[in-house]
Amino acid sequence: MSRDTVRQVAVGVGAAAAIAGAAWGSGAFGGTKIAEAADGALASDATLLAPATPAFAIWTAIYALLALFAIVQALPSRREDDRYRAIAWWLLASMLLNAAWIAVVQAGWIAASVVVLATIVGTLAVVATRLNKQPSAPIVDVLATEASTGLYLGWSAVATAANLAAALGDVNTGLAIALIVAVGLSAIAAVWRLKGRALAVSVAIAVTWGSAWIGVARLAEPANNAVAATAFVAATAVAVTGGLRLRTNVAAQRA
Repeated sequence: MSRDTVRQVAVGVGAAAAIAGAAWGSGAFGGTKIAEAADGALASDATLLAPATPAFAIWTAIYALLALFAIVQALPSRREDDRYRAIAWWLLASMLLNAAWIAVVQAGWIAASVVVLATIVGTLAVVATRLNKQPSAPIVDVLATEASTGLYLGWSAVATAANLAAALGDVNTGLAIALIVAVGLSAIAAVWRLKGRALAVSVAIAVTWGSAWIGVARLAEPANNAVAATAFVAATAVAVTGGLRLRTNVAAQRA
C-alpha cells in the first residue's frame, strides 16, 4: 500500500470519527449541549463575547464541507493530488483537535479549551497558507478544501475570543472591544493575503457571521451597547473586505 493510499484511508476514517465524535459531544445524539456544559460558561448570556445561540448553526455548514473533504480526498483520482498531499494531515489534525476541544469543554476545563482552540487556529492557518500556494482547482476541490478551511478558520478565530472571555470569567467592556477589533483586523489581513476566492471569502463570511451574532447577543443580557456596536462595525468591515477581495479576484481573472 502506497503512502498516498495510507493517507487517504487514515484521513477518511479519522475525519469520519472526528465528525461523529464532535456531533455526539455537542449533544446531537442526546448528550450535554456545549452551551450547558461547564456550568453554562459558553452560553449566549455568559460573557460579553458570547455569540447568540443561532450563530452555532454555522457548524452544520462546516461539518458538511469537512465531510465533503473526507470523501473527495479519498477518491482514486485524488490519490496523488498535490493539493491533498499538502493539507490532508493538517486538516485531519484540526478535526481531531475539535473533538478534543469538545471533550475538554464537557469536562469543564475552560482554560484548557482556549489552548486547544488556539492550536486549531494555528493548524488551520498552516492549511490556509499551503492552500494559498496551490493552483486553481475544480469547484468540488475548492469547496472541499478552501471553503471548508475558510469557514472553519474564521469561526475558530471568533470562538477563541469567546472562549478566552469565558476562561477569564467574563471581561470588561474595554477588553471585549479590543478582542473583537483584534479578530476583525486579523480577518481583514487574512482576506487580503489569501489568493483563493473561496478561501478568502469563506473566512470573511465566518468572521462576519460570528461577530454579528455577538452584536445581537449584546442587545440582550448581558446588554452592552458599546460591545454590540463594535461587533456590528467589525462584521460590516470584514464583510466589505470580503466583497472587495472577491471583486478584485474576479477582475484579475477577466483581465
